[in-house]
Amino acid sequence: MPPYEAPSPMLAVSGDVLIAMDRHPPRQRPPREPKRLRPGRLSPYRRLFATPGARAFTAGSLVARIPMGMFSVSAVMMIAGSRGSYALAGAVTATGLAATALVGPWTARLVDRHGQARVAVPAAAVAVLGSLALLLCVHYDAPAWTLFAAYAATATTPNTGGMSRARWSHIHQGDRAARHTANSFEQAADELCFMLGPVAAAFLCSALFPEAGTLTGAVLLMTGTLIFAAQRGTEPPVSPHSRGVRSPLHLPGIRALLTVFLATGAVFGSMEVVTLAYADDRGHGAAAGAVLALQAAGSCVAGLLYGSARPAADVGRRLLACVSAMTVLMSLPLLAAFTGSLAAVAAALLLAGAATAPTLVTGMALIQHVVPQAQLNEGMTLAVAALLGGVAAGAASGGWIVEHAGAASGYLAPVAAAGLALLLCATLHRPWKRGRTFRSLC
Repeated sequence: MPPYEAPSPMLAVSGDVLIAMDRHPPRQRPPREPKRLRPGRLSPYRRLFATPGARAFTAGSLVARIPMGMFSVSAVMMIAGSRGSYALAGAVTATGLAATALVGPWTARLVDRHGQARVAVPAAAVAVLGSLALLLCVHYDAPAWTLFAAYAATATTPNTGGMSRARWSHIHQGDRAARHTANSFEQAADELCFMLGPVAAAFLCSALFPEAGTLTGAVLLMTGTLIFAAQRGTEPPVSPHSRGVRSPLHLPGIRALLTVFLATGAVFGSMEVVTLAYADDRGHGAAAGAVLALQAAGSCVAGLLYGSARPAADVGRRLLACVSAMTVLMSLPLLAAFTGSLAAVAAALLLAGAATAPTLVTGMALIQHVVPQAQLNEGMTLAVAALLGGVAAGAASGGWIVEHAGAASGYLAPVAAAGLALLLCATLHRPWKRGRTFRSLC
């Protein structure tokens, strides 16, 4: 029999209840804090659009930007269908592209000096009148020179994407992360418009009547611009020192950066022409639009994901990394082209597009850091003009290689253009570090 043990002086048992006999109350554990959920990929965008007025001006900007991908395709289908000449249609659209590259920065300078609403609405009205004039000239079989003059008038189309970026920069002046997310969203929106625009234009021109694409684009441009301009609460104020200021081209480092944009534009221009030729060479010309849409889709998704990442501390080095990735990925369509499979090329373009949006987002971030707020619209429009110049040069070089070396070899053009962009970026990264403007960035 075990020895008797006295009950503990600290505890007494009464029925099923255990009562503490200690003089001090028992220690209570602090309540557990609820687990914090990790922010999702969409959290930066929710915070971005929580800004009052942001959704309204973004909606107007998107509506006004859809015609960017519609006008050229609509003009080609309308002119080629009426005049039976793709050469004439291509020459007219090339003239309009060159005029936009020249007139666009001047329009943006007026925006910086007089305000977005005061300049964007009349500029869009002139561009709409040019589109309608082109439509009437084609419909009533006017002389060929009138087509060039009418389409050149559309060069006053305001850079709604640039004005939208300027609004984000003004709203979030002290928040680098928010500006990074905004730039990524705007680039994804550009890719979405260029993805939907050609499809909508081709459908309207073929399903309704040849002029339907141009007419719809003109209505969307004017409507979107009016909605965008009506949001005066988010419009950046006009700087009193904006008049008499020299062009942003005179700022340190800006010309070097524009050469990178020029080479990047050549990647896009050559890729488009070569892909059209490759699809036609394989007997799938009707699928070329869908194949190019995959590249835009890859870029759109990559842009949104890039916007949820942290902004770069060293923007110059981040740009170098993005251009390097673009150069590597642009070699994938070249390798896929020699397999003879259009499906393989489409998959390669989807992957290749993943590097284009981060490259452009980082480049635009550098533009915003270098150019003063009072000249931001002009600075970003200069970048767009450099891209357009690169697109024209890339289209010409890509077409030349296709004609002399074959459609598959034509993919050498975007690879070479990406390599040139990388070489420029690597060469110019050092001078940027020594420049006074880039000291705070790099």
